[in-house]
Amino acid sequence: MAGSVDLPAAPSAGPPLWLLAELTYRCPLHCVFCYNPVRYAGVQHELSTAQWVDVMTQARQLGAAQLGFSGGEPLLRDDLEELVQEAHRLGYYTNLITSGVGLNAARAQRLKDAGLDHVQLSFQDSTRELNDFLSHTKTFELKQKVARLIKAHDWPMVLNCVLHRHNLPHVRKIIDMAVALEAEYLELANTQYYGWAWLNRDHLMPTHAELLEAEAEVQRFRAEQEASGTVSCRVLFVVPDYFEHRPKACMNGWGSVFLSVAPDGLAMPCHNARDLPGLELPNVTQTPLADIWQRSQAFNAYRGEAWMQAPCRSCPERHKDFGGCRCQAFMITGDAAATDPVCDKSPQHHQVVQLVQRASAHRHIPIVFRNDTESRARLSPPGAA
Repeated sequence: MAGSVDLPAAPSAGPPLWLLAELTYRCPLHCVFCYNPVRYAGVQHELSTAQWVDVMTQARQLGAAQLGFSGGEPLLRDDLEELVQEAHRLGYYTNLITSGVGLNAARAQRLKDAGLDHVQLSFQDSTRELNDFLSHTKTFELKQKVARLIKAHDWPMVLNCVLHRHNLPHVRKIIDMAVALEAEYLELANTQYYGWAWLNRDHLMPTHAELLEAEAEVQRFRAEQEASGTVSCRVLFVVPDYFEHRPKACMNGWGSVFLSVAPDGLAMPCHNARDLPGLELPNVTQTPLADIWQRSQAFNAYRGEAWMQAPCRSCPERHKDFGGCRCQAFMITGDAAATDPVCDKSPQHHQVVQLVQRASAHRHIPIVFRNDTESRARLSPPGAA
């Protein structure tokens, strides 16, 4: 069967250094590129406070050092402060990954007192019009206020902005906004096409020329900072897979350092693994985390190299990219064990080329906002032709 994971035993794993706690799939935003599962509404159950504390305790015993509180929107959990406090007590470096909705001065102080170390705040664009369109909410001014609130509480701040064809022309304005808000880091994350972004890929897919110009703007800003001798904001430009010749080392290798726990307790080697066929994903409410990490079928499915097909199996770069992204391989080729088709050595690389080329001809298809699978939005982005 395509995507079969009946494979030889993988090498023993080191500790899961990074724990992502997806506290809830609930979110007030409806972003067109959300990475949450398209069928997230079927996940009704959420782990209790005590169950999350147990997960954090077990992961810390395994060696996890960094903990991200994510979602959906983690601020929708009333027990977030309690979870942050417990994570701080356990010795984690904690990061809140948020849209900002639900963070006011009083709650920010409670999170600060609980020991929260770091905040990553998402923006959709540097303009109110496009930011609010892409999230299907009126949140731009709120995000500006939250950014100032983050600085007022002396947290290191990362601004995150997902890039695609609608906001790539605004990259310099997005950088200028981050500098004005005194962000230490700006993560310009080119769209990864899974989840809701896969549904909307034809609307989001840029041209190669648009990508090159955006990257040139980033390089110009970096050069300006270097010339001035002052680095006010470090800009990270996450490479867009579909326009590359080699894949990224997804999650630094399957089951290598990253452990994600979904709202219902499903443990995954990446936050999109729920959609992969053939995986027996364990649940933290039924199986100890050490067994999940070290011995479960799901976490060993693509560890090491025994699972690799040609050309990965003999490629000298397999130790660097680990075969690329399993979710991307499955979504494009139908086989989760295939070489990531982003790689130009893959016999399916032409499918990536075709996806890019055909995008402009399919933009008449309505955009699907998160939480809108039944009634498809019949809106066009601001300024669209």
